Amino acid sequence: MNFKFSESEEAFREELKSWLNTELAARPGSDSNPDSEWAFNLEMRRKLAEKGWLTMAWPEEYGGQSASHMMQVIFAEEMSYNNAPGRDVFGTKMMAPTLMIHGTEDQKQQFLPPVSRGDVQWCQGYSEPESGSDLASLQTRAIEDGDDFVVNGTKVWTSGAHRADHIMVLTRTDPDAPKHRGISFLLCDMNTPGITVNPIINMAGDHSFNMVTFEDVRIPKKNLVGEQNRGWYVGATLLDFERSGVDYSAGAKRTLEELVEFAKTNSKNGVLLANDPVTRNRLSDLAIEVEVSKLISYNIAWMQGQGLVPNKEASMGKVLGTELQQHVSETGMHMLGMHGQLEPGSKHAPLEGKVEHMYLTDVSQTIQAGTSEIQRNIIATRGLGLPRG
Repeated sequence: MNFKFSESEEAFREELKSWLNTELAARPGSDSNPDSEWAFNLEMRRKLAEKGWLTMAWPEEYGGQSASHMMQVIFAEEMSYNNAPGRDVFGTKMMAPTLMIHGTEDQKQQFLPPVSRGDVQWCQGYSEPESGSDLASLQTRAIEDGDDFVVNGTKVWTSGAHRADHIMVLTRTDPDAPKHRGISFLLCDMNTPGITVNPIINMAGDHSFNMVTFEDVRIPKKNLVGEQNRGWYVGATLLDFERSGVDYSAGAKRTLEELVEFAKTNSKNGVLLANDPVTRNRLSDLAIEVEVSKLISYNIAWMQGQGLVPNKEASMGKVLGTELQQHVSETGMHMLGMHGQLEPGSKHAPLEGKVEHMYLTDVSQTIQAGTSEIQRNIIATRGLGLPRG
């Protein structure tokens, strides 16, 4: 791959940076309620959609600009670096590219344009109370009844379900088949009768996760993506797209830069942090990790631009990116000392409590979307050709 961006790509990066600086100036403060933050998120999404930036690498017939995947990765990188709201990663990054591979033309025409216009929010119904890393053991059932599937079961850790308009659901349609076989991939309207969403508050006090219960929920058979009982392979394609991305390194880079500036003006045990050899070494190592994670993500985007679906590469990016985020927040907590435990909103919290919040939320990064152990198994078997244990 070419490690340099073209002039047009660099020009787009500068345009995006300038636009974000202007738009984010109107962002609600940290003490805003979740509804105000969500309203601003939707406003940003509408503006991004009007510019065509949400889905610029998509084919034009589905609402894209047929731009290069590298343009799309620049967009994702700058959005993550600036912690800018407005994207529906479940729709743009996960559902849509999966549908372009496995969906029918009618499904693409129905579900893709609303995502490109920023009209809808998607969520992902994969994990269950008894099925996490061993996702193929899921027990949510879908039984055929006329033109519908009738779905019963429970999904858990469903991010954004309380805001979502649609959900992607993995269900078991053949209970007698081997566990990786009798699974189907369905698209469902969240307003369908029988769906209940209950919040799960994480230890940082955020409401992102939810439990979603399906009770005799009717999903039209036309919303089946791919072959019936072969949905595991559709779901695995989506996971490869979910695990890909430059968001990990971009967000970590921004926090790392803030920690470097903090080190230049703050002392610990009478020594300026910037002069402390342990701190300097940690920050240097993190700068290297950020760069490696970023280049892996660039390579993944290049592969997607060649029409490839990254598999082991996506797992490499996910392992390194999520562990990088944990390394940044752990280093930050060491640097900030006792005051680093103060939550956002405290007037004494260094860096406005960002590192404390990051430290708590990053615990789940190496678990969600497939644990680091799962990713390393994929790298070992599909990347290095090692035998299964």
